[in-house]
Amino acid sequence: MTSVQVDKHNAGNEAVSDPAEGGEGYKRGLGSRQIQMIAIGGAIGTGLFLGAGKGISKAGPSLILAYAIAGLVIFFIMRALGELLMYRPVSGSFSEYAREFIGPFAGFVTGWTYWLFWVITGMTEVTAAATYMTYWWDIPQWVSALVFTVILYGANLISVKLFGELEFWFSMVKVTAIIGMILICAGILTLGFSDAGDTASVTHLWDQGGFFPHGIGNTLMTLQMVMFAFLAVELVGVTAGESKDPKKVLPKAINTVPWRIAVFYVGALIMILSVVPWTNFQPGVSPFVAAFEKMGLAAGAGIVNFVVLTAALSSCNSGMYSTGRMLRDLALNGQGPSFFTKLTKNGLPLIGTTVSAAMMLVGVWINYQWPGEAFNYVVSFATISGMWAWIVILICQIRYRLKSDRGLLPKSEFRAPGGIWASGFSLAFIAMVIVLMGIDKDARVSLYAAPVWGAVLGVSYFFLRKRNPQSAAFAKRS
Repeated sequence: MTSVQVDKHNAGNEAVSDPAEGGEGYKRGLGSRQIQMIAIGGAIGTGLFLGAGKGISKAGPSLILAYAIAGLVIFFIMRALGELLMYRPVSGSFSEYAREFIGPFAGFVTGWTYWLFWVITGMTEVTAAATYMTYWWDIPQWVSALVFTVILYGANLISVKLFGELEFWFSMVKVTAIIGMILICAGILTLGFSDAGDTASVTHLWDQGGFFPHGIGNTLMTLQMVMFAFLAVELVGVTAGESKDPKKVLPKAINTVPWRIAVFYVGALIMILSVVPWTNFQPGVSPFVAAFEKMGLAAGAGIVNFVVLTAALSSCNSGMYSTGRMLRDLALNGQGPSFFTKLTKNGLPLIGTTVSAAMMLVGVWINYQWPGEAFNYVVSFATISGMWAWIVILICQIRYRLKSDRGLLPKSEFRAPGGIWASGFSLAFIAMVIVLMGIDKDARVSLYAAPVWGAVLGVSYFFLRKRNPQSAAFAKRS
């Protein structure tokens, strides 16, 4: 895309008379309040509320350092995405940039891979949400899963504003839970109340075998689960085509990454591990539940169950939203069935969202029929497919920066700190995480699935090009 093309593109946008209309036919219905919470909520999920117990038992207090380092990399990734979004804010986001800066095949792979990531995530999360419901009521899981899917599907077909409102309140529950836990722990440390008051101390961070009780090697091995906890943080990029005033709202949301990771992950773990020694935690048990029990708060398990239920529903909601947009972006570029391009009068991708929701329900049925290893293998692929989006973002930002610095493209108004060096470091870090996945027998199945999916996409693209040569063209400009 030359600078002349960019000028024409910008001029075309200026000609749009209705500021509520997005450049791709979408409605700009997501306000600053909603985008902020989508950005915050995307980084907080079951990986923290449930999965951190395994990380603590494996690395001890040094898990805090793992989250801090991984959080820095996530910040670099999000700033790289922000630079691209301010250059060209489009709903297709990652796949659009992949087509422009890497090639049409990369856009094809990225779009379909990100779609699959959210479909698989939706399958697992709606199943998990149904499981959480059995904590209070003896309801068949398939009934809860069906009800949740239908409700979220309906909400996503009413308006993009309703999607944003649901995400706002889902995220508010998670944020309130973490801040509440931090304040309670701070009160215990300073005032000494509750059953944990007599033993609570920040010295727990180093007096139970040291800060690295199992060695630095074990801490490194937790980086994969730490990075997985941050999957979906990039979702804010998909909202670009439907954000009110994206050039003001999106940078503000992205710049909240450092403090929200510092507070919600690093801060929360520091407080919890100061109140409860790390030796009290074990895999499969939420650190929040363990901390509540140590404090003598019997309602803790119910509170955490409600929070993880909202986290799972939030993930399903995000999956409904993003999959429809990805399918439409692929279709607009000739890389998916043309019927996915159709929008409702409210500017919503009806067919893409419907197909994706149906796939999620099929996943619930598969999990019901084969709840063992076969389904777990499919689910494990979500992790590597999610990281693929990060890799594409970083590569595209590097190529964009090199072109903009040479004057071939206009410079972004939101340039990433560290430039190509920060993105290069982040790519090296992700490569290290992938190597660690190969070493871990429980995680390496993700790597086995990736070549199979790549082969499927390669064959599909070969036949697509023969049938529709236009699909091999570079990204269309909205």
